[in-house]
Amino acid sequence: MTKTNPGRFFEDYHVGQVIRHAVPRTISGGERALYHALYPARHALHSSDAFALACGLDRAPLDDLITFHTVFGKTVPDVSLNAVANLGYAEGRWLHPVYPGDTLTARSEVIGLKQNSNGKSGVVWVRTTGSNQHGRDVLSYVRWVMVRKRDADAPAPDTVIPDLAGVVKAEDLIIPAGLNFATYDFDLAGEPHRWGDYEVGEVIDHVDGVTLEEAEHMMATRLWQNTAKVHFDATNREDGRRLIYGGHVISLARALSFNGLANAQVIVGLNGGAHANPCFAGDTVRAWTEVLDKADTGAPGVGAIRLRLVATKGAAGALKTEDGKYLPEVLLDLDYWALMPV
Repeated sequence: MTKTNPGRFFEDYHVGQVIRHAVPRTISGGERALYHALYPARHALHSSDAFALACGLDRAPLDDLITFHTVFGKTVPDVSLNAVANLGYAEGRWLHPVYPGDTLTARSEVIGLKQNSNGKSGVVWVRTTGSNQHGRDVLSYVRWVMVRKRDADAPAPDTVIPDLAGVVKAEDLIIPAGLNFATYDFDLAGEPHRWGDYEVGEVIDHVDGVTLEEAEHMMATRLWQNTAKVHFDATNREDGRRLIYGGHVISLARALSFNGLANAQVIVGLNGGAHANPCFAGDTVRAWTEVLDKADTGAPGVGAIRLRLVATKGAAGALKTEDGKYLPEVLLDLDYWALMPV
């Protein structure tokens, strides 16, 4: 009898199913150091205890995407080990800061299923929640994944497609307790641009680019304990190439956005996202951002700004063809809310 885990296939899921994911993960300052080594991340609130203290927090929280990657990585063996593709995100909210020493666990509920017309795969929607050692939820988001079937002749389940919000409402964003940008130090943050300086519809070219290395993306994917086969085993793709973990592209683009958005300090909402085209080692990634919306918050000196972050191998501002399809050079289209001094 085999003791190894082949992962779940499409027919192994049912709506309402709740999966508790292994393995709990205690996050240390080492994860922050590796994150900042892998990506050009340098937002001040996540880099300096003193800066965070001056902004009303007890110390510097871990980068918000460290929380995302850690929770996401927990789900991979149960949700996407046999995935063809990770298709999208919705209704993401960061609920509580994560600090060095916190232990994160994750659970997912299956909220939707739809078999593909070819009968060989189907789409699974899950709502994933990450919690800390005190049982406090720190992150919640929905994602949907195309998963292979074990048996093409297995009967198709009833189709259930969840009704998901296109945008997290600004009033539903969770502002970290105590956050205060009233005496924000723009010199130490790195740029003078505040919330009022950005206009809806503005497009920001972040200028810089990074050429991806095979070793770096594999180290990053291991760091988040993401076990998806396509990121490690070149025989899992017909072209014999390892696919770059989409979260690696997210973090790289977010870090590149510092040049122009250095004061977008905290990610609080994930409205939607698509990994538009595959990314491979050797690709040079650049980023640009479109300002989609702005909103007031109840926190002193803190405004919310909705941003469309695009990672691309092409030019800033270029996104889709006339028929609405992503251009082949576009890698990521991410819609998120961030907090910024007003």
